[in-house]
Order: sequence, then C-alpha cells, then structure tokens
Amino acid sequence: MDLSRMDIKLKVGQRVRELRKQRELSQEGLAYKAEVDRTYVTDIENGRRNVSLEIMERLINALDVSITEFFNTKEFRK
Repeated sequence: MDLSRMDIKLKVGQRVRELRKQRELSQEGLAYKAEVDRTYVTDIENGRRNVSLEIMERLINALDVSITEFFNTKEFRK
C-alpha cells in the first residue's frame, strides 16, 4: 500500500496497528490501556475515525512512545 498518498486517518491507523503489534498488544489490550472502547481502536486502525488530540495522547501513552517517535516515520514527513 502506498502510504505517501494515503489519507491522514489511514496513516495514523496504520501506525497505531504497527506499534500495537510490535508491543504484542491485542486491540482489546490497547483499548484497555488507552481507556477507549475496543471497537474505537478497530475503527482507528482501519482509518474510519478522525481521532481527537486527547485520544491520540491516550494511544501514544498506552503504546509507550513519544509523540515524536509516533510521527517520526517517512509516511508523516511528506
């Protein structure tokens, strides 16, 4: 999939999924840590949600990464 032309919601969702899998978390596990519903995580990962800054902060903290680390990929530099 060509992420350079991808919608920002899809890019964020792909990044959440990538980091979640690296940390061997289920969607349910991430949802629990971020204090959001599991279906919300599914929708984010599939690019169906326009994520608020508050939810992004919860996800980033639950994934144990910095904001810089989350967005420091080639997909977000274009």
